[in-house]
This record gives sequence, C-alpha cells and structure tokens, in this order.
Amino acid sequence: MTFEKLHENPSQLHPGAEENRAYYVPAATRDEALSGQSSRRLFLSGNWLFRYFESFDEAFSEDGSLLQVEADFDEVPVPSCWQTLGYDRHQYTNIRYPFPFDPPYVPQENPCGLYLRSFTLTKEQLAMDSYLNFEGVDAGFYVWVNGLFAGYSQVSHSTSEFLISPFLQEGENQLCVLVVKWCFGSYMEDQDKLRMSGIFRDVYILLRPRDHVRDFTVRTALPGAITVTTDCVGTPPVSVTLLSPEGSCLETRDIQKDTVTFSVADPVLWTAETPVQYTLLLETPDECIAQKVGIREIAVRDGVVELNGTPITFRGVNRHDSDPVTGYTISREQALKDLQLMKEHNINAIRTSHYPNAPWFPQLCSELGFYVIGEADLETHGVCTVLNGRFSTIARDPMFHDAILDRVQRDVIRDKNNACIVMWSLGNESGYGQNMVDAAKWVKSYDPTRLVHYESVGYDPSDAEYDQSCLDLKSRMYASPAEIDAYFADPSNKKPFIQCEYVHSMGNGPGDIEDYVQQMMKYPGFCGGFAWEWCDHAVYMGRTPDNREKYAYGGDFGEFPHDGNFCMDGLVYPDRTPHTGLLEYKNAMRPLRARWENEPGGAVILTNHRDFTEASSLFTVRYEVRRSGETMRRGTLPLPPLPPHESVRVELPCRLLTEGDRSVVLSYSLKKDDGILPAGFPVGFDELVISSEVDMPSFVCEEEPSLQQTGNQIVITGNDFRYVFSRRRGLFDTMVKNQITLLAKPMELNIWRAPTDNDQYVASMWRQAGYDRAFPRMYTCDSRLEDGKVVINCRMALSAVYLENILAIQARWEIDGSGHVLASLHAVRNENYVTRGIPGVPDGTKIFLPRFGVRLFLPKEFAHLSYTGYGPLESYSDKHLASSLGCYSSRVEDEWEGYLKPQENGSHWGVRTMRLRSEAAALQVWAPTPFSFSALPVTQEELTEKRHDYETQPCDYTVLCLDYKQSGIGSNSCGPMLREDLRLQEHEFTFTFLLDPH
Repeated sequence: MTFEKLHENPSQLHPGAEENRAYYVPAATRDEALSGQSSRRLFLSGNWLFRYFESFDEAFSEDGSLLQVEADFDEVPVPSCWQTLGYDRHQYTNIRYPFPFDPPYVPQENPCGLYLRSFTLTKEQLAMDSYLNFEGVDAGFYVWVNGLFAGYSQVSHSTSEFLISPFLQEGENQLCVLVVKWCFGSYMEDQDKLRMSGIFRDVYILLRPRDHVRDFTVRTALPGAITVTTDCVGTPPVSVTLLSPEGSCLETRDIQKDTVTFSVADPVLWTAETPVQYTLLLETPDECIAQKVGIREIAVRDGVVELNGTPITFRGVNRHDSDPVTGYTISREQALKDLQLMKEHNINAIRTSHYPNAPWFPQLCSELGFYVIGEADLETHGVCTVLNGRFSTIARDPMFHDAILDRVQRDVIRDKNNACIVMWSLGNESGYGQNMVDAAKWVKSYDPTRLVHYESVGYDPSDAEYDQSCLDLKSRMYASPAEIDAYFADPSNKKPFIQCEYVHSMGNGPGDIEDYVQQMMKYPGFCGGFAWEWCDHAVYMGRTPDNREKYAYGGDFGEFPHDGNFCMDGLVYPDRTPHTGLLEYKNAMRPLRARWENEPGGAVILTNHRDFTEASSLFTVRYEVRRSGETMRRGTLPLPPLPPHESVRVELPCRLLTEGDRSVVLSYSLKKDDGILPAGFPVGFDELVISSEVDMPSFVCEEEPSLQQTGNQIVITGNDFRYVFSRRRGLFDTMVKNQITLLAKPMELNIWRAPTDNDQYVASMWRQAGYDRAFPRMYTCDSRLEDGKVVINCRMALSAVYLENILAIQARWEIDGSGHVLASLHAVRNENYVTRGIPGVPDGTKIFLPRFGVRLFLPKEFAHLSYTGYGPLESYSDKHLASSLGCYSSRVEDEWEGYLKPQENGSHWGVRTMRLRSEAAALQVWAPTPFSFSALPVTQEELTEKRHDYETQPCDYTVLCLDYKQSGIGSNSCGPMLREDLRLQEHEFTFTFLLDPH
C-alpha cells in the first residue's frame, strides 16, 4: 500500500483544512480579549518527539502506515527548523532551485521530519469545537490525530487551520505531523534565503463554541467610518463595541445582516507617525474577539500616493524572518528588537519579503507605526536558470493558476484587518501572465481599499499582452537615478513610482543612498523605496579557539547549488549589530534637513520632511560651529513652528567664524519620549560647509641633510634620522627617526583594495587589468641637494606581468634636515586599459582604478591614531552621510569593521591631517587637498584572500594606506554601476602629501 503523495498534486493544496480567515485569537471573555491572554488557546508549542528521514517513502512501513516507534525518536523544540538542530544540512541559494525542475514532482529523495505530540482534553473542552492551527510549516505537511488522517496543507508562511473535533477523545490525544522538505508549492517558494524546513511557527488549538464568528472584515474610510462585516458558523447573535484609543466605550451595536458601520466624530487618524488605534470587540454569548483598528485611507491621486489625503514617502526596508541561531523561528521579542532598531534609524516602512511574516507581526507594525507592503508567499525566479530565461513560465502555466491565486488570497485574508498594511504585493520575481492578472483582479475585487503592488512586469515585451490595470504603481528594483529621471520625463507614465528594492546593502555599502533621496524630494510621484535588505542571513557556528564568532553562509555546508555570501546583504549583522550602512541610511532619512538660504554662512532654511507631524514640538535643534574640525561654539537653535512638508528660515544665534576650514553642524534629537525612543534620542544631523580651506604647515629647518648614494640605495641622514630610499622601486625602504623605526617593511605604491561586495563585478575587470599584482618599474632616479633639502626625482611606472604599464609616474621627494618628507606623485593613466572578453561587460569599457596612493607598514606599536576628517565611522566619497568633519581619536584595532566576508573597510574620507603614534614616536601626514586614509592591523591581501572574518589574521604591522582617492562604494552588488564621477578614472592627477615624523 502506498500513501498518496498529496504534496505533488496541484489540485490538492489544502485537503481537510478550513477556509482562510483573518488572524485573531478568540477569548472566553471581554477581559481576556483585551488582555491578549486567552484561555481558549491551548499552545502545543514545546518539546515534541521527532524523527528525520532521508526520503518520504522511508517514513512509511510496507502497509502504508507511519513509522511511529517512539524509541526511535529524538526530542526537539517546536517551533524550530530541523537544520538548526543538526538534521539535514543548510543550503543557501538565491535563484537556482535546489532540486530538478519537474513540476509538479519533487525528488524521490525528499527529506522529511515526523513530529509526535500528546495533549490532553477534558470533557468540557470536548464540548467545544477544536481548531488546530499551524502558523508556519516549511514546506508541505500531513496531519493525523489519534491515528486518523486530518488533512494536508502547504504554503509555508501562511496559517493552516483544521477542525479536528471528530478525531478527539477525552483524556490523552496524539498529534502526528509529517513535514516534507519539498512539495509542489516549493516551485513557488524560491526566495533568496537560507533554505530551512520544519514546523517553524507556533502550533495551538483554539476551543470555540459551535456557533461563532468564523471570519470578519474591517474597513475604514474618511472622515471616520468603520465598517465590520462578519461570516459566522451557525447563527450566533453578534454585538460589536467600539472603544476609543484610551479604552472608553464609544458605541455598541448589534450586527444586522452581517454588517455594522460606526461613524466616529473627529477621529484620530492612523499614520506611521501617529499610530493611534481604536478597539473593536466582537461578542457572541460565549466568545469575544478583540481587534485593533486604525482609521486611515490610502489612495493614488494624480500619480501620487496619499494617506488620508496627504502625500507620503516610504523610507523602508525589506525584512525576512531570519535569525542566525533559530533560523525562520522568530519570537515577538526578536521581532520587537528589529522594529525598535528600525525606529531608531528613521525607517517607517517594511516590505515583508517575500512572504507574510508571522501573523502577529502586522499587529506590532500597526501599534508601533510602520507602513507595510504585505507580500504573498510567491517567488519563481528559478525558472530563469532552467528555461532559457523564460521568466514568466509559471505565471502563465495553467497548472499553477489555482496555487498562485491561493497564495495571494491567504496573504490578503489573513492580514486584512491591520491598519499598517497599505499595499498587497502579489509576490516577488515571478514574471507576469494570466495567473498574476487573475490574482490582481481578485485582490482589487476583495479589497478595493488598498493598493496592489507587483514588480515583475514589463521585463518581457510579451507582458504587454496581459492586463496591468489592476497594478497601482510602477515598481522597480535597483533602477538607476537616470532611469528614474527618464520615467518622470515621459508624460505617458501616470502611475506612482516605487523602488521595492534598492541601495543593495551588501558588505561595505550602500554608497548611493542620497542620490535616491534627492529624487524622492524632486518627484512627488516617487513615493519612496525599500532598502535590500534588513539583516545579513547566516548560520551561527559557535566561536573559534581565540573566541571570535563564526558565521557560515552559502558554500560552507557542502551544498550544491549555492550562491556564496550573497545572503549577507543586510543593514545589520545577523546578531542585529548595525552596519555602518544602516547609520548612513538613518541620516539619509532624517526628518529635518537644512541648507544655506543663499550664501554659506548666512541664514539657514530648515525643512520638515515628516508627512503628518509638526517639527518644533518634536525636535530639538542644536548647532556646533567648527573650524578645522574643532568645535568652537555650540548652542540650541530656536525652532519656530514648522508644519510637515514646510520650510522655515532660521538665523544662527551667533557670529560665524571668518577664517579657515569652517562648517556648521545642526543635530536633531527628540524633545520628549515618544513611547518608543527616549527624550534626547538623536534622529539625524546636517553639516553645512562654509569654506574648505586646507593649510599645509611650513617647517623652517636650519640644518641641511646629508646625501649618500650606494648602488640601488639613496641614504639621507640628519642629526636624528636616517632614511633609505630605493632607487629600484622609487620609495623608502626604511625610515628611522630618533632611533625609532618608522617603517617595519618598505613603502609601496598602492592601487588595489580588497574588493567590497559592491566591487564583485568590477573586480574581475580590475584583476584582468593586473591591479591586484602591480609593481613599480623604475626608469630614472636622480637625487641632489637643493635649497637645503635632498630632492629625489623618479620617472617610473606601475606594471603587471604580461600587460602594458598601468600608470606612468613622475615622483618628486623632498627631505629637509629635520626629516620632513614632501612627496608629489604625478600619475598619467594608460588609456589602453579597457576590458576585453569579460562576460557581461562590453569590450572597450574603461577600467577605473580602485585607489591610488602609498602604503606604509609601521611597527604595530603605532596603535593610536587621530585625524581631522570625516568620522568617526568609516567614510568614502559616496558613503559619508553618517560622518561629519571633525577631530577624532581612535585605536587601530577599533578601526576594523568586521564584515563577515572580509573586504575593504575602515577608510576615512575628506581628511585634512592624520597622525599615528606609539608611546615613543609619531608620524603625522598633511596634504594640501583632502585625502583618504586607513590604519588597520590587517593587510588588503589578507582581506582579499579570506572567506570569513574569523579566518583573518592580524599582521605584524600597522598598515597605513594614504590615498589620493578611492573609487566610491555604490551598490553594484545588485544595483546600478558606480556613478562615473565616483570612479577614479582621471587621465592625469597628482597626489601631494607631507610626512612629519616626530
């Protein structure tokens, strides 16, 4: 006898399961309902018996019965993912399916887990109907109660409910659940994430009277209408009570013909800035259901997204349910930590990528104040790799029609009563066809009060054959600023524009946030975007012998296929420590912005970028006047009334400085506790530059150094120093000052950086150009005494094996009698450095430089640094929104930003001067124009070669990189190419700097 494989049957999606309904937990009394503690919910979460099988067939005996010998079972916690417990193995794949493409079939070697759990019911409990609920199971699962088959379901991230009363008995009952790793639904769950399996959300039984409210729908409309529609089992009398936000009773009405409408006078409207909610109580004689309600109205008017008649901007992120220890299993506490962090960083919107998050998650978002795009559990982009790029195959295949519609319906119906949900998303990266059209039309018919979102349309010319009228927005991923300009330049484009994914936040990045923010402010129809993504996905693997945390990603589990570290693309690390990119995002999304009214140093124009709330009652504005990075004056700036979307002119209450490198920093903080963040919490800042005057120091030296040439070396000495310069390499081999070694190994020219994740595509161009193995070639090197200094002139090049010269360099070094070194490196690029034969890159593309500068290897005792430049965070030409021009001090070991995949990090941009010191000596660097530097305990070779941060080993030096420039960071790991003006591709340039050892 063979048990029917329902998990491979497209016509049997949920046999035995109840119809979809809104998420709620019924209670016995009003007090229970209001407290959120229901005696009618019997949690089955906890320890279960578990047995893992390598295939579905192994779970059954020859007679078709399940193998349920308890001695063969382990004990595991539920909810959980079995991979996190040591069964099976983890796998990370982005696009490619982890099994052969053969719908509706999945591999015969289909791992599965058998779960057993006993529970007890009293006679009084048996008198009620018992509904067994699974909030999330990956992927398909079969249910038996007391040995009787109760049903099957799929759609991993949706709730499945079974009426199990016919199978129950007084006393002990046994629940048996068989979960398969893959099912027909897995073809529609090809999301970019670590692939895990099991009962990963809560399991419980709801005890309900025979006659009860099965489902209900709440709709709101301005100016203050709340309409409740019910669907009941039996014919229970239903009354509905509306409570004010403070909890007082406003009105109680009996439902007539399944519908009741309340009209609230002078309602407090819900927004993400003012998340005020009323409470509905739906009561029958034996049951009470509480539902929070936010009165609000979302609409598109004249191509602009409006909430309650006001244009809004989504400052959002994409969020997965993800934890390095618990996997897909996320508690309320874990979710609240995410939401708290988002509030701290000015994030107001979430896209539940790419499936419904836990069913209580929208309730938290409504309470705390977030706009949510509720996305269906649907992604099929794996077809691109198996069907010659036919992206829309599943979207147009009748076999998948009902399953796609089912997934969209389950998303909408479960979460429909949450104020935070302002859009329904049909799914992600699944192409477009009749299946999607029918799903969109159903959503519009079922819930006309919200917008319909879907991005994966328009990439195939044949998409135009299918109706797109039900899609309310033009959604794009990673559109470049130029593409957005082009969209709004075309008058035929009437829909609002949204970036459902942008500023890809992988590793060191993103570096182009401000470009998009400027466009959001420019175009009313650009309603915002959702950064990809919130958190790095990785698996915690314990600690190394030297106590460093180990995180694993794709390829670390011996799996195939995998996509490496592409899963680590978040604004926070797996443990929710913020990346510097999150701090960049925060300041880009600051609620206030300032600019000079006319000339720098005059009055300031402050603009309130909140959508609904007046600024002067919320924020305190403080100012600092800085010169050369040092704070000279500070105070509080009086802020007059400032309505949302308005600007005000403010005079600075002090005289500004008139000389030097000057700026004004305006910092914004909360005036009072807002219920989530405390009073005084910083929400952003602006730095307004008055002038950028960089002065090089001048040193007067009475004594003249001595000069000696010996073979390939030039030796320069003074009273307290001895430097050795290589005539072969055109750089210093050794530098000793006051009998202290400054160079632990020879100085180097440097054009390489350890590729960031955003460099992953251009890095192949860099390697083709030999930038990672460049070395100097000397042509002439002359030295002489001139005006009391040693002057060394070098004509040289940077070369790489089998390639032409990369750069021609004229170098001039001046050394005075005190040991100061003035360097001038004039570089001319070889214009023949263009691409040849790199997949996806047109031949002839100019290969820009990662950086240009010199690298010094100081003894590791030089462990302390200070600088005047953009800090205290790492900063780059396009990634310095969270940094300001100031004077900062640090330790070399603290400069390291430990991206889980090692890469370039820790640089500082816009630097006027920097200083490294030991207990006995120091080296200060000056330049006539701002430069970049990094001082790290690790080499760029180490960062280039190692796969994991815990594998990196500190070197025996402090590695000081002095850079004329680095190319910008961008977000090209999945976004547009780095902007042209951020690439180091000047044909000719000069790097001048002064070394001041003392």
